[in-house]
Amino acid sequence: MDMPKLVNDCESELSSQFKVIDDLCFNNSLKVIKAFQDNKISTNHFEGTTGYGYNDVGRDKIESVFSQILGSEDSLVRNQMISGTHAISTALFGVLRPNDLLLCVSGMPYDTLHEVIGIKDNPSSLKAFNVKYNEIDLIDNDFDYSKIEEFLNKNRVKVLYIQRSRGYSIRKSITIDKIKKLVTMVKKIDQNIIIMVDNCYCEFVESVSPIEVGCDIIMGSLIKNLGGGIALNGGYIAGKKDLVRLCSERLNVAGEAKDVGPSLGANRQLLEGIYHAPSVVAAALKTAILTSKVLEKMGYQVEPKCNDERCDIVQCIIFNDKEKLIKYCQGIQKASAIDSYVLPCPDDMPGYDDQIIMASGSFVQGSSIEISCDGPLRSPYVAYQQGGLTYEYGKIALLSAIENITQ
Repeated sequence: MDMPKLVNDCESELSSQFKVIDDLCFNNSLKVIKAFQDNKISTNHFEGTTGYGYNDVGRDKIESVFSQILGSEDSLVRNQMISGTHAISTALFGVLRPNDLLLCVSGMPYDTLHEVIGIKDNPSSLKAFNVKYNEIDLIDNDFDYSKIEEFLNKNRVKVLYIQRSRGYSIRKSITIDKIKKLVTMVKKIDQNIIIMVDNCYCEFVESVSPIEVGCDIIMGSLIKNLGGGIALNGGYIAGKKDLVRLCSERLNVAGEAKDVGPSLGANRQLLEGIYHAPSVVAAALKTAILTSKVLEKMGYQVEPKCNDERCDIVQCIIFNDKEKLIKYCQGIQKASAIDSYVLPCPDDMPGYDDQIIMASGSFVQGSSIEISCDGPLRSPYVAYQQGGLTYEYGKIALLSAIENITQ
């Protein structure tokens, strides 16, 4: 099979879908530039602080920009948060107290949260602090509304938790429309339930954020969508002002909250990252759609399909073959700018029960918005591809990966 011809033929059939993404990118760019202009961002906001981080005007402006873009009352945007999991953990420990009940309504959460919650024993987990936990599975890739309603009517739930993206599963990711429907139902039952959303991989994929349809707090990573491939690390929490304050006191210290936390020279990177984020997310979406179409034509099962509605940047390829999964990831690595000569091999990773194969030839360690591909070594052997920074680099990586699995 002529792989370059296959990819180019598929690309030519996707022009109408790419136009939709271009329109989304334009509208998200308008939203970003307005937030910069309304907050009067200037070069003096690039300067950072050290030590305690008092009076960091750049950091404060960044949080105002994020709040406006995400439609939230307040936000916490810090390089002291090292990952999306750290941002989520900070939010969970920030708002939950002993004897509170946490209900996850999107099924089993992502692997790295198991020890945070206490699904897997850890003396530092929420469970160790006597926070109770329950979960309700999705049904037909949607919330089980009747079961959730019944549970809420019988139990006093403090936090209702939603993981939008699929994690290491093959279920569909959760759209804003489904979240809006759930929020309407939940708030009719109890206005005081805190609706918390793991928004990782989903920012700028749809036209509104979960906050804008009634959710109370959202979290994400800055080495994914909103960092634009420029932020060197960090995470964000956005939502109601009182909840964001609780989270900031968990991250920093009670009584000092958002007033401390040095930016250590990161302000320019965070501002430039979110400035580029709409176009970077658009490139990642185009790469994902092209990947889906090409791999399906090659006979593989893909999720989502190229013409499906999308709400995150993740593309799944279901290989049902361990060696194909490994070789595909190795092909992605081979096309990377950084460490292209390195051969990824499955290995143990902190927070995961299964060995993981991970290709990430990125400028920032573990940056998912750059072209990357990974997956657990367990049946049905699924590759989870994200990124890249430009569509052209994504297309190059795709070509390398499919050639590697056909050799």
